[in-house]
Amino acid sequence: MTGTTRVRYVKKDHVARVTLDRPDVLNAMDLRMHEELAEIWDDVESDDEVRVAVLTGAGDRAFSVGQDLKERARRDAGGTPASSFGSRGQPGWPRLTERFELSKPVVARIDGYALGGGLELALACDLAIASDRSVFGLPEARLGLVPGAGGVFRLIRQLPQKVAMGYLLTGRRFDAATAHAFGLLNEVVPADRLDECVARWVADLTTAAPLSVRAIKEAALRSVDLPLPDAFTATYPWEERRRGSDDAAEGPRAFAEKRAPVWSGH
Repeated sequence: MTGTTRVRYVKKDHVARVTLDRPDVLNAMDLRMHEELAEIWDDVESDDEVRVAVLTGAGDRAFSVGQDLKERARRDAGGTPASSFGSRGQPGWPRLTERFELSKPVVARIDGYALGGGLELALACDLAIASDRSVFGLPEARLGLVPGAGGVFRLIRQLPQKVAMGYLLTGRRFDAATAHAFGLLNEVVPADRLDECVARWVADLTTAAPLSVRAIKEAALRSVDLPLPDAFTATYPWEERRRGSDDAAEGPRAFAEKRAPVWSGH
């Protein structure tokens, strides 16, 4: 992709690397960045060569500190209506936090601050790996705002209720060890081992059958709020595609022939 100024986007070896690239403002997200990200997520989903996306922030100070509040203040002064939950009707919709049909796994690589919308992005990813110096929080209550990109909805689902409410209502920050203890992170490592750790997870994801990964992600996320009997009988389009694919036969055949499988993704 060319012409982007807020986001770096590189595809190689089945991996799409998406880097929020405003390190001078701790990768705060303005409307231009959201527009660029929307095009990128469209491309990630449509390119069958891409099996996994890695989302990170430029520099070593922040993943992202969320909404560009200086831009928000300018828009408020210009009479732009205040936003609430979701981004429908705004630039970049649907944003990652509302791309409920995105079938590729997204890995958050976090080094430094993940605050406000930055934490909301991480919560929307399928896996998250962070350096031990990372810091998390949803400060919106202290700013007269709400965590409108899903922070309210996801944190209460991903943490015990009292813990989530404590962070939501006070805007308190928490460290990487706390995030890991509560299951918000897959791993926490020293900063100098972060890329190595992310690479291991990415290698495992790209080694797996791409249609299986997409089917499992879809079934897991769509069924999480269903009664268990209904989860078994629901229809999952990516599972229908996987079940009828060449790869569904290739896996067992490769195992029987004692060789590595060759996935077609078809």
